[in-house]
Amino acid sequence: MARHHYKGSCQCGAVAYEVEADLDQTVTCNCSRCKRLGSVLTFVPAADFRLTADGPVTEYLFNRKAIQHLFCPTCGIESYARGTSPDGTEVVAVNVNCLEGVDARALPSQAVDGAGF
Repeated sequence: MARHHYKGSCQCGAVAYEVEADLDQTVTCNCSRCKRLGSVLTFVPAADFRLTADGPVTEYLFNRKAIQHLFCPTCGIESYARGTSPDGTEVVAVNVNCLEGVDARALPSQAVDGAGF
């Protein structure tokens, strides 16, 4: 699969975005947060992510406090998070479950041991 243009949002639509992403690169994580959320994630450079509806978000930080987990305070959905890659590049972790027309659970995903960090 190559990079494609996608639209995504939280459930109520207060937070919406467009993103260029390659969905061959999805991951699932077993950290205490992702495990509970059931997130399927793809990571993209911040330049490939654009908010189209910048509704209010609530930030949640845990563990090393390196990832800004941002969720809609109305519907509670975390449709994306912001962080920094090991090389210092700003990245966005997109919750593929929130992308229009995509069945995230049908994609092959790499399991990441986030619980081991």
